[in-house]
Amino acid sequence: MLNRLAFAAAAFFAATAPAFAHLDPAAHGSFMAGFSHPLFGLDHILVMVAVGLWAATLGGRAMGLVPAAFVGTMILGFAAALFGAPLPFVEPVILASIVFIGIMMALALPLPAAGMMGIVAFFAFFHGHAHGGELGAAGAARFAVGFAVTTALLHAAGIALGLAFGRWQKENEAFTRTAGAATALAGLWLAFAG
Repeated sequence: MLNRLAFAAAAFFAATAPAFAHLDPAAHGSFMAGFSHPLFGLDHILVMVAVGLWAATLGGRAMGLVPAAFVGTMILGFAAALFGAPLPFVEPVILASIVFIGIMMALALPLPAAGMMGIVAFFAFFHGHAHGGELGAAGAARFAVGFAVTTALLHAAGIALGLAFGRWQKENEAFTRTAGAATALAGLWLAFAG
């Protein structure tokens, strides 16, 4: 069991390793700039993988609905930023999303899919707004498609981790709780390191 937990923790953190730079939309295109954008921020990666892992704890339709709520609302937040809608506390709420979702996973509190969807949608709006604020010279539509695809892939990575350990129920719960605690601690570190 301990070996599987150590492997799972290593896989979780490997899945959250950031890329080293944003791609220039002039050189690589707006889609690739958007695709790479979430990979550059550890805050975005941690939340997106954690959302998938958290959704996997419910299983069934939640594994599609919860990530869809995140991606859909993130695009709404992106659009709000493009239209100049102000949103206070974007970065603090993004950091809070890491801590909050990590704590929810660590405590394994029972929550229906609709409640989980509402929570991730709230935080996703702020993540999307941040993406919109950092658009730069990229074309908005292609950039949005790029970061939406990456977000969905990061959710899928979290779901895959959850399903990989679903065969061993006790270990799966321990892995999810450990990953949640590590996510929350990483969020606190990001909040106080900057």
